[in-house]
Amino acid sequence: MKATGVFIAGTDTGVGKTRSACTLLHALRAAGLRATGMKPVASGCESTPAGLRSDDALALIEASDPKPASYADCNPFAYAPPISPHIAAADVDREVTLPPIEDAYDTLALAADAVVVEGVGGWLAPLSDTLRANAIPRTLRLPVILVVGLKLGCLNHAQLTARAIHADDCELIGWIGNRIDPEMARPKENLVMLNRALATPCLGVIAHGAAPLSAAASLRDAADVIRNLHR
Repeated sequence: MKATGVFIAGTDTGVGKTRSACTLLHALRAAGLRATGMKPVASGCESTPAGLRSDDALALIEASDPKPASYADCNPFAYAPPISPHIAAADVDREVTLPPIEDAYDTLALAADAVVVEGVGGWLAPLSDTLRANAIPRTLRLPVILVVGLKLGCLNHAQLTARAIHADDCELIGWIGNRIDPEMARPKENLVMLNRALATPCLGVIAHGAAPLSAAASLRDAADVIRNLHR
């Protein structure tokens, strides 16, 4: 049976896509699925003897079972400067293109039941002069889970991103709340409004500072949705 993929989008950069993706990988593994993570494009990578490495991609690999056979299968496009990928790519004359991403995804999908693909930045983050981050789930034909960083302003950001996802004819199968601001006022009321406004299920809320493994139970509903898609 072919692997089931899901794309992890965020309302912005810094809202906890990696933490959410890693937590989801642990939840999927706890549900009995072979689950592997992927970070197609990453900037802010560290130079190592083995090449450029992204902390986000390494975290996904650590949370994966099976692990990718090569680092490039997880992260085909890695750039050193911590700037928008389209600028970093232009600096080194290595433009982000979709075929290497498709090839890497297909390789991962051969060995796994589920592939969790983490986006870069927000839904429309530029990857090149002609590509935006939304091209990845559209090309791979992946349903989307939206990570909402729970902070002041998240209601507007979440609704705008959900509208953009729907406008691109992508399937938004649910959202995850990530408590990035422990001092956020009235979080319960904000969660209620998000449920009403997004009109798609909340698949879990990750506590502030929770490690992915310990928080896996909070994304049991997300794992169940993906497991049902896999059947």
